[in-house]
Amino acid sequence: MSRRIRLFQVDAFTTERFTGNPAGVVLDAQVLSDAEMQVLARELGNGDTAFVLPPDDAHHDLRIRFFTPRKEAAFVGHATLAAHAVLNRLESRPFRLQQGQTGTVEVAALASGGFAIRQAPPAMGRVLATGELEEVLAALGISIADLDPTCPAQIIGSASTRLLLGVTGSSVLDKVQPQHVALGNLSAAIGAQGYFLFTRHPSVAGCDTEARMFCPAIGIDEDPVSGNAHAMLGAYLALHGLTATSGADVTFQGIQGRHVGRPGRVTVELELDAGAVKSTRISGHAVVVFQAVLDL
Repeated sequence: MSRRIRLFQVDAFTTERFTGNPAGVVLDAQVLSDAEMQVLARELGNGDTAFVLPPDDAHHDLRIRFFTPRKEAAFVGHATLAAHAVLNRLESRPFRLQQGQTGTVEVAALASGGFAIRQAPPAMGRVLATGELEEVLAALGISIADLDPTCPAQIIGSASTRLLLGVTGSSVLDKVQPQHVALGNLSAAIGAQGYFLFTRHPSVAGCDTEARMFCPAIGIDEDPVSGNAHAMLGAYLALHGLTATSGADVTFQGIQGRHVGRPGRVTVELELDAGAVKSTRISGHAVVVFQAVLDL
């Protein structure tokens, strides 16, 4: 008996096709084996593909599994945004509860046409030792002098881990020359699956931060726009007193993707309680580029 799945190509964190971060979305994924999901993710060739599955209990509306061309990922922000853009196109709802490896995530449809993903704050990991940091910087083609001295080089996250590196400005992001093999090897040594470089002094108007991210260890040399890493960035900035922590909320705009010709924008909102982050919310738009049906 033949099996049929619906495939979508979606650009996330953007309102324009062919910009932002591309993701595959596969509906009807319950008919696929793990091996078939991995093969499809490799064939579609995006950084990440979201496989949408029906709920398995009454506490959520759907399940999603994420695959890079190389391996399964715990959670992917831009692919979540892409999946909900597709689902809302088929059946509009004010919000959906999504279950995955990292737990339950609430995704709300916004009046602007975008979507917001609310999560628990990420785990705060260790600050790199000097020798480790020097190896990372050598593999990125930058030096200690290029780093923002107010920003510790710290690993953030648990199931998905990123090393956050603050740099002095967009000119440093422009001159980075990543050695992908070396960075991939260092990932295993330091315990970070990727490297998120950011500046709080962007040269682009209308935003608060600019970033680049490299994840060769999971098959993504440079990720155009990462929602998950921006949520990590928000919690990191609050932890180190680098953003206002008075009141109940903090909001900032981050941009990424300029260096790979796919600019995109992420809005980050932090819910605070006595200065501590209670939850993070990343939001943005997504555009369906095309869709297809595949018979297996």
